[in-house]
Amino acid sequence: MSGSVGATMAVETLRMSVPYVCAALGGVVSERSGVVNIALDGLMLASALGGVATAIATGSAVAGVAGGVATGVLLALLHAVVVVRGRVDGIVSGVAIQLLAAAGTRFTLRALYDSASNSPSIEGFRLGPAGAGATEALARVLLDPIAWLALVAVAGVPWLLRSTRFGLRLRGAGENPEAAAAAGVNVGAVRIAAVALSGALCALGGLHLAFDQHRFESGMTGGRGFIGLAAVIVAGWRPGRAVLACLGFAALDAAQIVLQDRVAVAHELLQALPYVATLVAIAGLTRGARAPAGLGRHPDPHP
Repeated sequence: MSGSVGATMAVETLRMSVPYVCAALGGVVSERSGVVNIALDGLMLASALGGVATAIATGSAVAGVAGGVATGVLLALLHAVVVVRGRVDGIVSGVAIQLLAAAGTRFTLRALYDSASNSPSIEGFRLGPAGAGATEALARVLLDPIAWLALVAVAGVPWLLRSTRFGLRLRGAGENPEAAAAAGVNVGAVRIAAVALSGALCALGGLHLAFDQHRFESGMTGGRGFIGLAAVIVAGWRPGRAVLACLGFAALDAAQIVLQDRVAVAHELLQALPYVATLVAIAGLTRGARAPAGLGRHPDPHP
């Protein structure tokens, strides 16, 4: 592999890791609190459209980011309230949220823009030099505000879980909700707050996809939220390891783009690399992984 191809691969890996990392961190926060969240992809998808629609309506990329995050938080709160207050199974609620996002984004596209496939273009954040070289691409990545927010999340989530009172309560709610409740922790409130934060993190991933392409496209997440969830499981619900797993998946995603015109392999096979790797990782690397003991379990209301 030539130096230019290697540099391009490295830059593309960084750029494409942002949605995976944001989804994985959102999954860690939600599931470490005890709430199963398989709706990460749907949260990303709905937030992407929410951000683009807000940017189109206001003409402001910053307002678009705020609108996208608000969309992710509101949809995540719906999941949280249904699971925590309604005591609905998290997988059932997650599937419903996923279907709602998939169908709802298509319906909204049709209603707002008379298209079931994509929105009008937005300006987004056009920062950095133009050009297709690795140096120009790296400059654009380093100047991307959403990438910087994702980097803050990479540092902030482990700190939140490890070094704050809220993080201690969150981990307690996920490991032993009965003991946490007996110690005076409002397990329901902690879990709802954690899932809301999960929605905000997922929203950053969806916004990065949409703003990177300067428009919303139906189904544009392409299962990245599910790969992010796989990274959570492979990493044993540890945020740092989940980020590393996401970088690996992003590298395979970048490889299928960079190498598609350079190797004599069917394009479809290269596109399948991240998904095949996900299956292999789940099958071979999760045997020692331990889920939070209270995941999916509610504290007994009458102990």
